[in-house]
Amino acid sequence: MNRSRRTALSTGAAALTVALGVLALAEPAHAGEEPGNTDGSSTEQTGGGDGNGIYAAARVTYSGSVAKNGSKGNVTSSDVNWTPPPCWYAPYLGAKDFKEKMSKDIEGLMNAPGMGGHAGAALSELQRHYEDDYGWTDTPGYKDYNVDKDGEGMFWAAVENPSEPDLLKRSSCNDLPFWVDNGEPPPPQYEEAITPEVLAALAYQHMQLPDTKVTLAPEAVTKVNLPTWAWLDKAVFDEVQATAAINVPGFNLQATTTAKPIALKLEPGTPDAETYPASGECAINEDGSIGEPYAKGKADQTPPCGLKYLRSSGDDTFNLQATITWEIAWTGSGGTGGDLPNGTFGNDQAVTVQEIQSINR
Repeated sequence: MNRSRRTALSTGAAALTVALGVLALAEPAHAGEEPGNTDGSSTEQTGGGDGNGIYAAARVTYSGSVAKNGSKGNVTSSDVNWTPPPCWYAPYLGAKDFKEKMSKDIEGLMNAPGMGGHAGAALSELQRHYEDDYGWTDTPGYKDYNVDKDGEGMFWAAVENPSEPDLLKRSSCNDLPFWVDNGEPPPPQYEEAITPEVLAALAYQHMQLPDTKVTLAPEAVTKVNLPTWAWLDKAVFDEVQATAAINVPGFNLQATTTAKPIALKLEPGTPDAETYPASGECAINEDGSIGEPYAKGKADQTPPCGLKYLRSSGDDTFNLQATITWEIAWTGSGGTGGDLPNGTFGNDQAVTVQEIQSINR
């Protein structure tokens, strides 16, 4: 296909996405009615960003330890170069439903004021693509919207990730809806098509890690030059799972992302402090706990995980930050699986440090 025809078709796609916001082929992005939380409730989310353009109606359903109402979770990736997908392609409508919706919207736009000239010609090109088997580049056209194959597959369309802040990235999946037979993978040129790995990344993005407060001894109030013990019991420090799934007729995928705690990092909130170990990173023990609880008789011992403040906090407090590192992996449909970047999540704790010259403990 020559450049002028390709440009015309691209312009037709643009006309569909911007002309008065008329062509909204799916609901705008929103959360479902059910809140997601760490008790295993689910939440749903559709594609789309502002209600304009063509978006897949297939819902991604989240369950397990996920943020409420489909919002972004609290996990921070340790890999600054890794981000969840800003958009993807997913099943949208069957052939007959797609024809009814698409032809109605194209006709409405072509009859709208100001849609003549180049924009009108572009819409005509788009109409030919779905009605008259008019293709471009390596993508074939469709005869009468593929209605003779209704029930044998679906048209797929773009989905914007509503948690992606960059509008350009969010709208980068801008190909027109394309046909995929049931049980077959999308054409290879659609690299952003939904896969178990994409779902795993979305589960990662929506995962809600628990607010785990580190146990300290002394608790909340400590003394200058007194080692403060820090630990996390196994009972409050366990694996967390979040699942993302998409289920439509002829197409079902899911992926479960699992976060396993592996380390605790202590940051005292002041440079006038020492940590144990010196790196401030406390490794996980064989039984799944971190650190060691303080017990009577250990006052003169160095804690395996803890800290020591070298000056008083005065009338204020020091902001101790305890950040847990989680090792994250995923498993999905068809025996797929792999690793994702480690995640971190931290809690702040106010610590009062008093100046006392002599201490009995």
